[in-house]
Amino acid sequence: MDLEVGSVQEEALEQVARAQSLPELEQVRVAYLGRKGKLTQLLRQMGELPPEERPRRGAQVNEAKRRVEEALEARRRELAQAEEERRLAAERLDVTLPGWRPALGHRHPVSLAMDEILRFFTGLGYEAVEGPEVETDYYNFEALNIPPDHPARDMQDTFYLQGELLLRTHTSPGQIHTMEACRPPVRVVVPGRVYRRDADATHSPMFHQVEGLLVDRRVTLGDLKGTLIAFVRAIFGQDRKVRFRPSYFPFTEPSAEMDVACWVCDGAGCRLCGGEGWIEILGCGMVHPRVLEMVGYDPQEVSGFAFGMGVERVAMLKYAVSDIRLFFENDQRFLASFPAYLVEPPQPGSPTLQEEVGA
Repeated sequence: MDLEVGSVQEEALEQVARAQSLPELEQVRVAYLGRKGKLTQLLRQMGELPPEERPRRGAQVNEAKRRVEEALEARRRELAQAEEERRLAAERLDVTLPGWRPALGHRHPVSLAMDEILRFFTGLGYEAVEGPEVETDYYNFEALNIPPDHPARDMQDTFYLQGELLLRTHTSPGQIHTMEACRPPVRVVVPGRVYRRDADATHSPMFHQVEGLLVDRRVTLGDLKGTLIAFVRAIFGQDRKVRFRPSYFPFTEPSAEMDVACWVCDGAGCRLCGGEGWIEILGCGMVHPRVLEMVGYDPQEVSGFAFGMGVERVAMLKYAVSDIRLFFENDQRFLASFPAYLVEPPQPGSPTLQEEVGA
């Protein structure tokens, strides 16, 4: 073989053997077999040789190209196999290691509180019924003995739609629908969403409410108190203190509000409870005779009691949350903190949830 051709061939084979990666090997191929490669240039120079030398020189250059191409292909396979082995080693899984458990969600705290409330009252024989969220002025106000000049009818407090339609401000209209359709005895709870023009740390424009109604013969205020005290003890624990305060609601007479002892200070007074030691949880009272008459009941023959509570308020008390807006902000840190609280309610003096998660 011609000395020049042999020298280029040996140089090329040496460079092929030194290549440590596929990109480096490609550079070697271009340097010797590319359009401007050394072996390619030797072929182009054949035109300068005498005619009798061209066949011999051409055969030598082509043989050198064949050997270099074979070396390139062999080295390419070696490098590709080595790269594949490195990739497999990096991706290798130790099957003896414990697997990853899927991140499971859980029910929203408001849904948990709603279920617990309904479970208690259905256990006492109450039937859960629902009503429309878009109501008429009659069912939301007039049938409940709320006069035209009552502040609740103001545009500032109620979301009015077209004509006589509005977004219900409480679930009490469901009680009217039920009494119109049924004769006593009546024992129902009405859960659902309600809407009011109010937004701060303890109020939301949309929140959930559960109203309760019992109508029968000889129903007394003592029956109401006994039912609600049993409810508080079932939800918040047997040791939670309660009190009833006189109040006013157009659809009940007498009327009262029920408070529970603040979970932070246990009644001593703190910032959360405004220094009073008590937090309102629901309103209640004996059904007003005029409401009974509006649905065709005789108030001389039957009586009843009614109560209504905000589900978010119950959840705030049960899970030590001081800002109702946290329930609707979809903060994963806040929502993920609830499973630890589902076994036992917070004890007096415990921090609020948002303090623990840094919200």
